[in-house]
Amino acid sequence: MKIIENCSLQDKHTFHLPVKARYYVAYSSVSELCDFLASSPLVRDYPVYHIGGGSNLLFLGDYNGVILHSEISFIETVAESDTEVTLRVGAGVVWDDFVAYTTARGWWGIENLSLIPGEVGASAVQNIGAYGVEAKDVIVCVETIDRHTGEPRIFSNEECAYGYRESIFKTTLSGRYIVTAVVYRLQKVANPHLDYGNLREAVGDVAPLTSERVRRAVIAIREAKLPNPDLLGNAGSFFKNPVIPRAQYEALQQKYPDMPHYVVDSERVKLPAGWLIDRASWKGRTHRGAGVYEKQSLVLVNHGRATAQDIAELSDMICASMRDVYGVELCPEVNFIQS
Repeated sequence: MKIIENCSLQDKHTFHLPVKARYYVAYSSVSELCDFLASSPLVRDYPVYHIGGGSNLLFLGDYNGVILHSEISFIETVAESDTEVTLRVGAGVVWDDFVAYTTARGWWGIENLSLIPGEVGASAVQNIGAYGVEAKDVIVCVETIDRHTGEPRIFSNEECAYGYRESIFKTTLSGRYIVTAVVYRLQKVANPHLDYGNLREAVGDVAPLTSERVRRAVIAIREAKLPNPDLLGNAGSFFKNPVIPRAQYEALQQKYPDMPHYVVDSERVKLPAGWLIDRASWKGRTHRGAGVYEKQSLVLVNHGRATAQDIAELSDMICASMRDVYGVELCPEVNFIQS
């Protein structure tokens, strides 16, 4: 176990703000985690916040507590048939490394989620999604440790209460359980999902269609419109796509006939937040050291001198603009962290 006092977090979150943690603790096994929770005085004396790859966070200042991070890293096959494979994966595995592992073997299910930053544990908490696919579509169960008791608990997919970018780990059980491993069921038979955005066009119609080809197309699309956080600090998609009543969408469509939308069900429609922000002329605009990325309005960036306050204020300004222009409530997908 690593315990670092007064640890810089600049390289541990993708906005790369110059913030520090009173303590940074990294564990590499479930037993190390349980021992730390049960016996470390740091748990009693300081607030504790668990992070993954730091890709969905905005630290509002130095964290006067313990930042906890998993380095549990393994991928194992627990069941396999002619058509399916079930994998158990450590929470500390880099998500895109896991996707690469599966597509290299020709398995289907998470290729659309290529190049999403973060780690496997976060996939189960955030219910990450892209191009019409969500983590919940392939998750069988989630292995956790109860922070209060140190006891293990396995959550079935149904018990995780997944919704759009939501799970029970973000709502009623927020902060209670630490994910240690996730079990996924993938397909060995081609099962592409290409009807979201321009993915089908990017993949092309040259045979054979493989999950690796879909992965390469997704990576090309993402790299063309999303900045590399190592070069330009950002947290990926900063806002959730708003889901609104169908009647409200139909009223907006009268004013904006070209407004894209995705049907959620008979009563609700999802709007692309990036389109709304772009249409309201926010693309490329700056607020002190923060800005809206010039190639993708859904991304807020650190131009190298931004403070957390700059980014938070820019987020508030955009949300206010969405209310004024469209009457739509925009919610950040990024978690704002303060001690």
